[in-house]
Amino acid sequence: MAKTELITLEKAQSLALEALTFLAEDTQRLARFLGLTGMSPGDLRGAAGSSETLLAVLDHLMADESLLLVFAASRGKKPESFARTRALLARDVEKGNGA
Repeated sequence: MAKTELITLEKAQSLALEALTFLAEDTQRLARFLGLTGMSPGDLRGAAGSSETLLAVLDHLMADESLLLVFAASRGKKPESFARTRALLARDVEKGNGA
C-alpha cells in the first residue's frame, strides 16, 4: 500500500501558488480565471497569497479537468492530490485565516 504524503498548509499554499503561476504564464488562461472570478489584475496582485485567492485558483483548475491535467503534468504533480490540498485551504479560509 502506497503511503499518502502529508500535506501541510504551507505545501498547499505553495502548490496553489504554482497553479496561479501556471495560469499567469498564459494570457488566455489568466483572462479566463479573472473573468470567472470577477477579479481585476490589480485585485489578483493584491490578494495573490491569500488562502481565498489560492482556493479560487484550485477551484478553477479542478472545474476544468483538462486544465488540471495539463498543470499537473507540467509540474510533475499527481492530480489526485489536489482534492486534499483544496480541502486544507478551505479549512484555513473557514477558520478565518485566509488573508
